[in-house]
Amino acid sequence: MTRRGSGQTVGMRDAYSVETVRAAERELMARLPPGTLMKRAAAGLAAACAGMLGRTYGTRIVLLVGSGDNGGDALFAGALLARRGAGVTAVLLSPERAHAAGLAALRAAGGRAVAAPSAPLEGVPADIPALLRRADLVVDGIVGIGGRGGLRPDAVEVLGFVQEAGAPVVAVDLPSGVDADTGEVRGVAVRAAATVTFGAYKPGLLIDPAREYAGAVRLIDIGLGPHLAGAVPVARAPQHADVAALLPRPAAESDKYRRGVTGIAAGSGRYPGAAVLAVAGALRGGAGAVRYAGPAAGEVIARFPETLVSAGPPAAAGRVQAWVVGPGLGDGPDARETVREVLASGVPVLVDADGLRLMDAGQVRARTAPTVLTPHAGEAAALLGTAREEVEAARLASVRELARRYRATVLLKGSTTLVAEPEEDRPVRVNPTGTGWLATAGSGDVLSGLAGSLLAAGLAAPDAAAAGAYLHGLAGRLAAPLAGASDVAAALRRAWRDVADGALRTPPPGRPEGGRGDLRH
Repeated sequence: MTRRGSGQTVGMRDAYSVETVRAAERELMARLPPGTLMKRAAAGLAAACAGMLGRTYGTRIVLLVGSGDNGGDALFAGALLARRGAGVTAVLLSPERAHAAGLAALRAAGGRAVAAPSAPLEGVPADIPALLRRADLVVDGIVGIGGRGGLRPDAVEVLGFVQEAGAPVVAVDLPSGVDADTGEVRGVAVRAAATVTFGAYKPGLLIDPAREYAGAVRLIDIGLGPHLAGAVPVARAPQHADVAALLPRPAAESDKYRRGVTGIAAGSGRYPGAAVLAVAGALRGGAGAVRYAGPAAGEVIARFPETLVSAGPPAAAGRVQAWVVGPGLGDGPDARETVREVLASGVPVLVDADGLRLMDAGQVRARTAPTVLTPHAGEAAALLGTAREEVEAARLASVRELARRYRATVLLKGSTTLVAEPEEDRPVRVNPTGTGWLATAGSGDVLSGLAGSLLAAGLAAPDAAAAGAYLHGLAGRLAAPLAGASDVAAALRRAWRDVADGALRTPPPGRPEGGRGDLRH
C-alpha cells in the first residue's frame, strides 16, 4: 500500500489573515511606483465586471464607494469601464473621504459621482433608488477587508435600495459587512452575485456564513505570491490534485491487512441501518477489509457478505488498523461501554453521532493514537456547552476550540465542512465540494465509514478527514438530485475514480450549489 503523508499542498486554495495580506502588500508596494497595486486590482476588477456583463458599451454601472482603498479600487475600475462606453455613476457614502485620485480618474473618463442620501453633495440630491433600478451591475466598494461588524446605517439604507432594485452585485475583495478573518456576519452585509478578490483568498470567502454572501469568487493575481511565501494560511481548501495525492493505492505486495482493516462499532436493534451505511462507506473507501462488531451483524452481512462480522464486543472482533464508533449506537450502558472500549484501543479512532455523547472527554484527551471527532453543529454545541446558533455563526472559532479542548482532529459538518487539528498553528481545512443534497438521513454514517477506512489505510488524521469530506461531497453531487444515503455510498466509487483521474474540475470556493453569479474568463 502506498501511503501519503500530511502537508502536501499540490493545488490548495490558501486563505490568509488580513494582517498577513496587508504585510505582503506593504512589502510589494515598497518595490513599486505609488498606485501600481491599486491599478492592478482595478484592471482585474474591470475585466471581471465586463465579463459578467457580457458587453460593456451602453451598460449602466453603479459603484457604491466607501472611504477606504476598496472604494479606490471601485473608482479606478469604474474609470476603465467608462472608457469602454459604460455609463458609470459612483454613489459616495463619505464624499469628503472618497479616494481623490480614483474619483478624479472616474470623472476624467466621463463617469459621475453622487452622494448617498445621508451625505448630500452640493446641488440637487440624486434619486438613488431610480439610479439603481436602471443599473445593469452594482459594484460594492463600501468596506474593505479590515471591516468588522455589520454595515453602518447609511450603508444599510443604500443596500436596501440595491435589494429592491434587484441588480446583481460584484463585491470588491470581500462583501462589505462580513468578517474577512473569521467568516462571521454580525449584522447587515452585502449579498453579492460574485466577488473579485485580490492577491490571496481570505478565510471569509471560504467559510460560512460569509461564504454564502460572496457568490462566485475570482482571484486576481496582483503579485503577492513571493511575499506570502512562508506565511501560514488560516484556512486551505483542497482541490482534486491534493486529494488524489493522498488516496491510497494498492502495491504489488498488498494484502487486505496492508490495505487497512477498518473496524465498525455502530448500529443497534433500533438503528441497524446506521451500521449498514457506515460499513458501506468503509468498503467504498478502499478498505482491505471491514470488521463489524455489534447487534446489527445480520443486517450487515445480508447487505455486504464480504464483511467480517461479530456480535461480541469490539475487543473480540479481531485485528483492525482503525475503528469507527458511534453511528446508531443508542444510549444504553452497552453502547457506552463500546465507546470506552474502542477509545482504549491503541489504533486511530473516529467518533461520530451517539459516540460523541457517550465518550469520556478525559479518555479522548489522554489518547496517544489519533482521534477524529465528526460532529454536526448541534453536537458541537453540546460538546462546547453553547447554543447551536453560536456554532453556526462562528464555525471557524468553534472547530478550533473543539480541536484544542479535546486534543483531537475535528471534522465539523455543515454548510461548510471544516477540519481542524489540535495544533493551533495549523491551517483549518475547508471542504469545497459540499452540497445541500447531503442533508439526508444516514449521510453522516457513510462519511464516518469512508474517513475511517482512510485512517486504516494509514493517512494522517487531518488528511483522512479532509479527503473523506471531499470524496463524500463529490459523491453527494454525483448522486443528486433526490438521493438517499445509500445512493451517496454507491456514488463513492465514481467520486474516487474521478479524483484519481482528475476528470472533474472543483467548483470555485465561495460559489454555492446553484450559485447566483457567473464570472466569465
